[in-house]
Amino acid sequence: MLHLLDPRDPTAPFPDVSLAEREPDGLLAVGGDLSLPRLLNAYRHGIFPWYNVGDPILWWSPDPRTILLPDQVRISRSLAKTLRRGQFRVTLDRAFGQVIAACAGPRRPVGDSGASGTWLVPEMIRAYQRLHSAGWAHSVEVWRGGELAGGLYGVALGRVFFGESMFSRVSDASKVALIHLCQTLVARGFGLIDCQMASGHLQRLGAIQIPRRDFVALLGQFCARPGKPGPWEWQCVVPAVSPTTTAMSDPDE
Repeated sequence: MLHLLDPRDPTAPFPDVSLAEREPDGLLAVGGDLSLPRLLNAYRHGIFPWYNVGDPILWWSPDPRTILLPDQVRISRSLAKTLRRGQFRVTLDRAFGQVIAACAGPRRPVGDSGASGTWLVPEMIRAYQRLHSAGWAHSVEVWRGGELAGGLYGVALGRVFFGESMFSRVSDASKVALIHLCQTLVARGFGLIDCQMASGHLQRLGAIQIPRRDFVALLGQFCARPGKPGPWEWQCVVPAVSPTTTAMSDPDE
């Protein structure tokens, strides 16, 4: 039975993630709100919101969980060439609104295998913009010729970056964003990126799946201290292939 969250009490605890449904995988609770206390509490315990237009707020904690260790991101030979060309400029927290708007394009509805839909509903966009204004949510922007070519956003809590979404308007732009996110996180002492659910794109970059219980244990280690919120200030002109990353062959090479 799903746990019903009271929207009048944003500090109320979530049910233990072990109580999440097996089908659909990870569905844990319904209702509540998208206030800062509720969202930060959710992420701290391995829970995130995900729902379609017209649905109540749904909260998820899938098993297994997809993660990426920032110091183990993989760079293919073709991506390394792209990084060395220097055609992109990368910034942090310079255009969060533009990034999340671009990520709000058509996506497959939750639990559906048919036509695409928009999963980032306006209520969620406003919630993450509030998190960004409070210093908890961050964006990576990839620019080419003054235009936004790709990027990603997510929530930083403790030494964990909870990735939410990425987009690309130019080939490899989202990969460039992820590589530079990993380099930034390594420099800041982060130990983990939460990728939520598996995709071939992320797995080729080094993402792995681990049992939910192991993921929760890692959160206990890396989120014990929530850290100090605030904007991330950094920019560079690509290239930059960090010695902490690993080059690999493309599958089709």
